[in-house]
Amino acid sequence: MATLSDKMATKEKMDLEAQVPLRSGQSSPSPGGPAVATEYQVSGWTKIYYLAIYFMCNISLTIYNKLILGKFAYPWTLTALHAGSASIGCYVLLMRGHFSLTKLTFQQNTVLVLFSILFTVNIATSNVSLAMVSIPFHQIMRSTCPAFAVLIYRFRYKRVYHTDTYLSLIPVVLGVGLTTYGDYYFTTAGFILTLLGVILAVIKTVATNRIMTGALALSPLETLLRMSPLAFAQAAICAVLSGEVADFRAHNPDGPSRMMVFALLGNGLLAFFLNVSSFSTNKVAGALTMTVCGNIKQCLTVLLGIVLFGVKVGFLNGLGMVIAMAGAAWYSAVELRTKRASSGPK
Repeated sequence: MATLSDKMATKEKMDLEAQVPLRSGQSSPSPGGPAVATEYQVSGWTKIYYLAIYFMCNISLTIYNKLILGKFAYPWTLTALHAGSASIGCYVLLMRGHFSLTKLTFQQNTVLVLFSILFTVNIATSNVSLAMVSIPFHQIMRSTCPAFAVLIYRFRYKRVYHTDTYLSLIPVVLGVGLTTYGDYYFTTAGFILTLLGVILAVIKTVATNRIMTGALALSPLETLLRMSPLAFAQAAICAVLSGEVADFRAHNPDGPSRMMVFALLGNGLLAFFLNVSSFSTNKVAGALTMTVCGNIKQCLTVLLGIVLFGVKVGFLNGLGMVIAMAGAAWYSAVELRTKRASSGPK
C-alpha cells in the first residue's frame, strides 16, 4: 500500500504547474516544499531551440496564409485543413511508434472534448469580432494577452511571479500597442467580442499547458492527436454552415486546380509542423512565455511586412517595435535568473 509520502510525491509530479516558482535569490526547494514550475526545470538553451523553431514555423505560416487566402478566402475551411493535417500527421507518428496513447477515463476524455471546443470558439470569436473592429484595434487588444495570462495564473493557480517579470511585461504590451498604432474603430459589440476573444485565447494557451504539465500530463503529440480530429470536425461544420463550401463549389465547378491542391497540401504540412512546435514549446517554455511570443510575433510580422510587402510604418510604429523587443529581452533575462535561482546552488 502506498504511504502518505508516496501520495504526496505523486501529487507534486502530477501538478507541477500549479506550484509557485522560486524568487530570485531563493534556494532550491526542500524535499517537502513546493515544486518548481515545469518551465523552470528546462535548460535555457532548450527553450531557445524550441522558441526559434516555433517562431520560424509561425511566421512562415502567417506569410503563407496571407498569400494563399488571397486566392482561397475560406478561413474556416483552411482551419479544418490545418486540424486535419495535424490529425493525419500525428496518426502517422503514432503508427511509427514515436509516442503511445494513454488510457483515459470518461471524465478526462470530456476535458479534451471541451478543450477542442475552446479552440473552435476562440477562432469563431476572433473571426466575428474582426468584422466589427479595425485591424489595429484588434491587434492592440490581442497585445494584452500576457496581462490576462498573469491574472489567470494569479487567481486560478495562486502562482506569483517575480516583480521584475510583471515590470518586463509593460514594455512588451505597450510596445506592440505602438507598433500596431493606427485607425482605431470598434462597436460596443465588437469591443466585447474582441475582449472575449483575448480571454479565450489566453485560456486556451493556459489549458494547453495544463493538459501537458498537470494531472493528465499528456505529451504534445498525444494532446494534438486527441484534440485535432475534434477541431477538424467542428471547423468543417462551421465551413458548411457559413456557406464557404457552397461558395467554393460555385466558383470552382470542376474542383480545385492542381496548383491549388499543391498549395493547400504545403499549407497543411506547414500547419502540422507549427502545431507540433507550438504544443512542444508551450510545455517547455510555459503559457506566459507563449503569450509574450505572440506579441513579439506581431512585431516581427510588421517588420517582415515592411521587407517583403513594402508596408509603410510611421515613427511611433518603429519605436513600438524597439520597445517591445527590449521588453522581450528584459523578460527573457528575468526568466533566466528565475531559472537559475530555482535550480539552487550547484
